[in-house]
Amino acid sequence: QVKLEESGGGSVQPGGSLRLSCGAGGYRFSSHYMAWFRQAPGQEREGVAAIEDDGTITYGDSVKGRFSLSKDHAKNTLYLQMDSLKPEDTAIYYCASDSYVDSAKILIPYEYNYWGQGIQVTVSS
Repeated sequence: QVKLEESGGGSVQPGGSLRLSCGAGGYRFSSHYMAWFRQAPGQEREGVAAIEDDGTITYGDSVKGRFSLSKDHAKNTLYLQMDSLKPEDTAIYYCASDSYVDSAKILIPYEYNYWGQGIQVTVSS
């Protein structure tokens, strides 16, 4: 059974940094497609960053140059380093995974079948 668990969220001032972690279990971590999504109140779920099974990383336009995605195979953990945070980054952040996702749809939430419970990130002064 696939299990995903996010950690590392919290509150930070604008311009600050946070690192989110997604611990994964129950499947072959190295071969799965994984991604981070976020959802603010009243908004649709938005793709933040995703990594394909070959290591190709794709970022959403709103976070390019500020966020960095990485994967630690030894720890079965996906990380999202978030720098230069802005108030508009405030949202619940979700980790997602699936055995295959079309590259053209890598940041579309409906392409993923496995999800974590989500974790709050608040950017405010």
